[in-house]
Amino acid sequence: MLRQLLATFFLLFISFTINAEAPASTKPNIVFLYADDFAYWAINALGNEIIQTPNLDKLVAQGVSFSNAFNMGGWNGAICIASRSMLISGRSIWKANEINRQWGEGNTAAHSQTWGRLMSNAGYNTFATGKWHIQADPEQVFEETVNINPGGMPPDHLTGTPGLYDRVREAYANGEDFYALLPPGYNRPLSETDDSWTASDPVHNGYWTDGTHWSEVQRGDAINFIDAASRSEDPFFLYLAFNAPHDSRQSPKEFLDLYPLEDIPLPENWLPEYPYLDEMGDLRVMRDEMLGPVPRTPYAIRTHIREYYAIISHLDAQIGLILQALEEKELMDNTYIFFTGDNGLSVGQHGLLGKQNMFDHSIHVPLLAAGPDLPSGTEVSSDIYLQDIMATSLSLAGIEKPDFVDFNSFLNLANGVASELPLPNGVYGAYMDTQRMIRKDGFKLILYPRNRELLLFDLNADPLEMNDLSDNPQYAAKVRNLFEGLLNLQVQMEDPLDLMDSFSFLMD
Repeated sequence: MLRQLLATFFLLFISFTINAEAPASTKPNIVFLYADDFAYWAINALGNEIIQTPNLDKLVAQGVSFSNAFNMGGWNGAICIASRSMLISGRSIWKANEINRQWGEGNTAAHSQTWGRLMSNAGYNTFATGKWHIQADPEQVFEETVNINPGGMPPDHLTGTPGLYDRVREAYANGEDFYALLPPGYNRPLSETDDSWTASDPVHNGYWTDGTHWSEVQRGDAINFIDAASRSEDPFFLYLAFNAPHDSRQSPKEFLDLYPLEDIPLPENWLPEYPYLDEMGDLRVMRDEMLGPVPRTPYAIRTHIREYYAIISHLDAQIGLILQALEEKELMDNTYIFFTGDNGLSVGQHGLLGKQNMFDHSIHVPLLAAGPDLPSGTEVSSDIYLQDIMATSLSLAGIEKPDFVDFNSFLNLANGVASELPLPNGVYGAYMDTQRMIRKDGFKLILYPRNRELLLFDLNADPLEMNDLSDNPQYAAKVRNLFEGLLNLQVQMEDPLDLMDSFSFLMD
């Protein structure tokens, strides 16, 4: 009997020792799929009955969908720079602006405090491919990089031709016809006979610059890495940043053919022109807004939406092949998959085309999470930031969250055990020094300091943000309460803009 007890004790001791000193390979793999300009409303399983996204629908069914994930905005017209800087650094927007500057100066300490390096230090094999568009050196963040696109978007004759963008802005400032300076791909289609651009024609280069569509190149990079990583004992972190569905929104013809133009409805909140373009930050000459004619026409907006849907369906097909590779390598049982976009996109809503605004269509993104311990087919409605994915992955990897990381793991939310709201003070939004926003308790307040304009929306009654309530005396207390909340969030975010310069009357 004593011998049996000793043997049992010995086996338990060995088992405990093995588990306590478990090799890195017991840690889960992390696959992060990052799309560019991917709005929440562009996935079939999340409510869009027109778009075809079978593989993203599969992720929705297999995991957790966060129905209120947001990006904070940006400090310049390239919103993706801020979004990606926040994600890689773990810092909120204005702190990320500073760390992005430090990266550009080659600051070694700033590079060591990045998502990739934290994962690498914990024993992960780290890999990145695709869009980068921040000042950090990708080779100082990830152990292996392939086909990194430093500038982000497909080659663009407007920003790629020296001096052209400056000439466009000068013409605008002088009241001249700046549209006449725009190259093919902009200010189109002007009519149903406008054949200046065909989204499936590789002659325009763009996504086909190197002969193969960039989404297919990036998918191939990911699958090659998965194949190699499957033969290693180390866990891996795959960071795949697709350029799609950013303009120039090109895709093979068979994907465009999925969407006959006559089947594309106009958005319910479509407008020919947004009335505050200049107050929002000279958006009239923002490259995103110059992609289509102003005033917007139904034909032009339907054309842009069709091309947006087509490149997303093509992207979805590439994601399907990546998921298939994970399954074929029998990695799914120990792999967490995250999908999101760096920001949303207007594509005609409110008369806008881009993302340099505080409307939900531009700050609201899909966020999908699937993995071994996560519930299937679950929706979480709590407000979060998309950059919470970074903190969540650290938690899964067993890494204690550093003090400099401002974002939070959503694992408890995903598993339904969270005891408090993750953003009790509301969602904060900013664009340069020309827009500020707070989204809280079912309402949204948007401020345009340039002309002291404010907008208030009841998001429960008016989710498309079509009915401004700011002039209604019944909501005066709500406006003041939200403004005070925004001032508090500014302090938390270290926001440099003094809103009281323009809106002190709200405190009277």
